[in-house]
Amino acid sequence: MRSVYIGLMSGTSADAIDGVAAEIDEHQARILVTVSIPLADTLRQRIHAVSTGAHDRLDEMAALDIDMANAFADCAEKLMAELKPPPIAIGCHGQTVRHRPEQHFTVQLGKGAVIAARTGIATVSDFRSVDIALGGEGAPLVPAFHRAMFGSDIEDRAIVNIGGIANITLLAKDGSVRGFDTGPGNTLLDHWYRQHNEGTLDDRGQWSRTGRIDVDLLKRCCADLYFSLPAPKSTGPEYFNVDWLEILLGGHESPADVQATLRALTSRTISGAVGQHLPGVQRIYLCGGGVRNDALIEELRMDFDGLTVDSTAAVGMDPQWVEACAFAWLAQQRLAQRPGNIPAVTGATRPAVLGALYRP
Repeated sequence: MRSVYIGLMSGTSADAIDGVAAEIDEHQARILVTVSIPLADTLRQRIHAVSTGAHDRLDEMAALDIDMANAFADCAEKLMAELKPPPIAIGCHGQTVRHRPEQHFTVQLGKGAVIAARTGIATVSDFRSVDIALGGEGAPLVPAFHRAMFGSDIEDRAIVNIGGIANITLLAKDGSVRGFDTGPGNTLLDHWYRQHNEGTLDDRGQWSRTGRIDVDLLKRCCADLYFSLPAPKSTGPEYFNVDWLEILLGGHESPADVQATLRALTSRTISGAVGQHLPGVQRIYLCGGGVRNDALIEELRMDFDGLTVDSTAAVGMDPQWVEACAFAWLAQQRLAQRPGNIPAVTGATRPAVLGALYRP
């Protein structure tokens, strides 16, 4: 049986987009409709400017895309050396270098085609773009996995993932799911630490313990409009970065006091978001790199006063590997043609199968 396909083409002259709708089978193509739409002058000029490489870093970005793909493939091959038989598929989230859902795009580097070619295994990547194309935030994507792994029909639970940005999944006992990025997780803590110390991060939050929370600075930080925006919402280090922080500083603060305040900011915005959106929550399960920050976990336990706060190890999954496992699951969802997003979380217009599939 023949099927109809659409083909779109814009050549190197960048003068128009040509489109055809054709009825195609294995050996024939019957064109049904054609259209040619001229490109606006401003758009054509931008295409030519990027194509020359004179005013952008496209070559640098593309090279990084390949290098990241090879790094991901190295990791996959190490895992595969321990597996018999080989895996069905690889789900690679990639390295986010830009997240602009308000401008309808997100960029993760690490070409799925390269990973598939290197490993000989079907690879799913670019998980976020479909959700964004459907009007969603493209993030967070882990709540569907959290629901599958950690949902309960006897109590309300919250899963808190503390990466560079913190996100929460609210699992109500009635089966409903909500979730969003609460704001900075480790990103400000890590950047501020590196600005004032040797090393990459504040090990177990020890440096933050040497400072005191600056109440006035904390109030200024918490007054940022992002924290009061309704969900769905997502954010990234494009927004919450050292430049964002320095605008709020008076210039007289002790660096250690700022670190203690940033620790409090992460904790207050997480606990406040959970308390506001799932007031009946009974248990909090933590995952992500922030679980290793003892001072932050103590702060969270104080802010979640009276609630059980534990890591996801208590429900059978090492908190360090939850997110990686989520993208393995999302790859399985992709191959099974099952949706991987939750519109109530991302704001997409509908559930969708996520990810680009590359076969070796």
